[in-house]
Parts: sequence; structure tokens; C-alpha cells
Amino acid sequence: MLGTGSERIALPSAVRDVEGLRALLVARGGEWEQALAPSRPVRAAVNQAMAHGDTPVADGDEVAFFPPVTGG
Repeated sequence: MLGTGSERIALPSAVRDVEGLRALLVARGGEWEQALAPSRPVRAAVNQAMAHGDTPVADGDEVAFFPPVTGG
């Protein structure tokens, strides 16, 4: 949806958790704003472990955002 499989960014000191990172990315506007809008159901993982909005993030962490999926 965003046209990228991965990206490295330097975290501003104000970004301390998953929700802060999500807000930073939403502020980019365009497709980022649409894909990560607060009204959209988006799951997150930090270092390959499921995470919540208040899960801390730090430089060097791997953070993934993805839509919820179902399967059988």
C-alpha cells in the first residue's frame, strides 16, 4: 500500500512508543496518512513481537505495521 517493504528512520526524541511512531508517520500525509489513520485497524509488532500503542520503541528496533488478517 505504501510502496515500500522497509525503511530506516532516526527516531525523534519525542517518539517513545508505537503510537508516537504511528503519529509521526501519519504526519507525512498522503498514503501514509490514509494507511495508518487512527480510524483504521492496524496491528503493530516491535522486534517481531505483537505490540500495543504504549509499547516502547527505541533506535534500532524493528517496527512493523500491518492490517489485521484472518486465516484458516
